[in-house]
Amino acid sequence: MQKNILIRSIAALSGIVMLASAAACGDNTASTTDSSSTDSASKTAPISGNFQGAGASSQQSAVEAWIAGFQGANPDAKIAYNPSGSGAGVQTFLTGATAWAGSDKALADDEVEQSKSVCADGTAFDVPVYVSPIAVIFNLKGVSDAGKHINMDADTIAKIFDGKITKWNDPAIADQNKDLTLPDTAITVVHRSDKSGTTQNFVSYFKDQAPDSWTYDLSENWPNEVGQGAKGTSGVVSTVKQADGTIGYADFSQVGDLGTVAVKVGDSYNEISAEAGSKVIEDSKQDDTVKGDNRIVIKINHATEAKGAYPIVLVSYDIVCPAYKDTKQAEFAKAWLTYVTSDEGQKAAQDAAGTAPLPSSLKSEITKSIKAIKTK
Repeated sequence: MQKNILIRSIAALSGIVMLASAAACGDNTASTTDSSSTDSASKTAPISGNFQGAGASSQQSAVEAWIAGFQGANPDAKIAYNPSGSGAGVQTFLTGATAWAGSDKALADDEVEQSKSVCADGTAFDVPVYVSPIAVIFNLKGVSDAGKHINMDADTIAKIFDGKITKWNDPAIADQNKDLTLPDTAITVVHRSDKSGTTQNFVSYFKDQAPDSWTYDLSENWPNEVGQGAKGTSGVVSTVKQADGTIGYADFSQVGDLGTVAVKVGDSYNEISAEAGSKVIEDSKQDDTVKGDNRIVIKINHATEAKGAYPIVLVSYDIVCPAYKDTKQAEFAKAWLTYVTSDEGQKAAQDAAGTAPLPSSLKSEITKSIKAIKTK
């Protein structure tokens, strides 16, 4: 099939499937379907109108690619995305101001309940659309500018971000990097200043793997006064680039030429890559404790010992309603999710942002959820 025909086919089905991802919250009870149906054709008309989304800044590069691909097949659809951060995006969606939200964390129980006032029927739900490792980034003269990684285990990273390790040549770091000459440079921590799903995914790794060194409650907000804050993924990356001795965390798609930490898994130190992040998701299970229908939430296995796996990873979701008060919004949501989660949409994200494709084991469940979106 030629590319233009495939794009039209995906877009068409998109108009039917996308609303399902936007509004429900739950237990994957939608009708059974073939696992390849996310990419199958449909006879629905192209989508038209103005549609807004907001949320995770980690998704920004991927969303820009998705918008270009979707609008190529639906030229009368005008789409805008505000990378305001996961927390802000969800709150905006819950006011009814946007068709969907992008979020690096699944909906909380109270957010599912709030969505009843926004959705025409049922409750909002989350569908995974974006899988990417979270890089521990650093700027250290003589190391990062020489293209070298630094090895660290979970306990060391946690203590740095809690201000308990303050020098780059601290024995806890030096002992794991005997091939490097580390300077007596002060460590400056850079963290997100805004409510962020990336933050919650990052510190959840500490909670699971270094609980004695990271005793804070899990939250989208940075929990301590260590270092300095910066808004959004781009803000953290920009701040780390500005000064020697800085360390932060960011979605892998925006790391650029900064140094990255190789994280200890079992007896080895694994460098970050999309493939390494995907290995963790393949070694993880769905969270069956979440409330609400049609929800697909991944419980990340930070304790993985899979060969070559990189354990600090985020799964980013699109949040939609199962039914919208505006039929056009419903048609768009269904079509959007169908395209984004299709092989073509995932390839667009991989090319633009270096993300890992959604595991094939999730595709049939994702399709069921999208099909739950009512467009009539």
